[in-house]
Amino acid sequence: MHAKLLTLPAFDLAGRHIGPLTLHTYGVLLAIAFITGLWVAGRQARATGLDAARVTDMAVYVLIAGLIGAKVLLVIVEWSYYARHPGELLSILQSGGVFYGGLLAGFPVAWWYAKKHSLPAWRTADVLAPAVVIGQAIGRIGCFAAGCCYGKPADVPWAVTFRDAYASRTVGTPLDTPLHPTELYESIACFLIFFVLLRVARGKRFDGQVTLTYVASYAVVRFIIEFFRGDAVRGTVFGWLSTSQFIALLMVFAAALSLPYVSRKNRVEPPPTTPPAPTPAPA
Repeated sequence: MHAKLLTLPAFDLAGRHIGPLTLHTYGVLLAIAFITGLWVAGRQARATGLDAARVTDMAVYVLIAGLIGAKVLLVIVEWSYYARHPGELLSILQSGGVFYGGLLAGFPVAWWYAKKHSLPAWRTADVLAPAVVIGQAIGRIGCFAAGCCYGKPADVPWAVTFRDAYASRTVGTPLDTPLHPTELYESIACFLIFFVLLRVARGKRFDGQVTLTYVASYAVVRFIIEFFRGDAVRGTVFGWLSTSQFIALLMVFAAALSLPYVSRKNRVEPPPTTPPAPTPAPA
């Protein structure tokens, strides 16, 4: 785990003192996640017959909204903590925030953009879903590098031990204690979901199938992983569910409720099969 890739020492330029300048691993991986997500969105759009440029522009808006929403929800669910420790607000720049805040912020932006540019909503969502989840998969590696979203103490062979004092100061990572690598658990799960979504997209029976598969599968994964999380700044609902677990339950319920309607209204007609050419009769 390396929270910082490199640090340039302070220097003077044009009479001003600048630095030191630090390049954080989390920021680099977040940029890679953005670029990869945009590439996947464009590729899926072309495969689906949508305007790739429009979909890529839409993905930019959605990703920016998601990044902001994730951090805003983190502050909301733990407002009492940040109100007492306003200096800790800077620490959210080193972490991803609450992902479901990003997802909920991205929905209205996606709806607005699709309506404005007359994009078919569910088909466009099916294009964006794999892009979102591959971005999550890479972004969680960034969380691991930064030390945020860490797990509970663990006595398992794959437990990880953080020793970076900088990560401890910025995001509260426990040092010298074997922990569940919950960031990697989620990253691996998201990579698997990504490949499942690609497979579903190739043979989908209705527009929206990829999106609902993503919403339900990620919700189940997130609900389970939350039991292994050890970071305290996540909020609670009913005293025992984390904020993300509560939202995950709502997402599963919403996906199940939407499935009959979406599958009936957005059925994809299979391409017509061309009958084989008749075999010429022997002369």
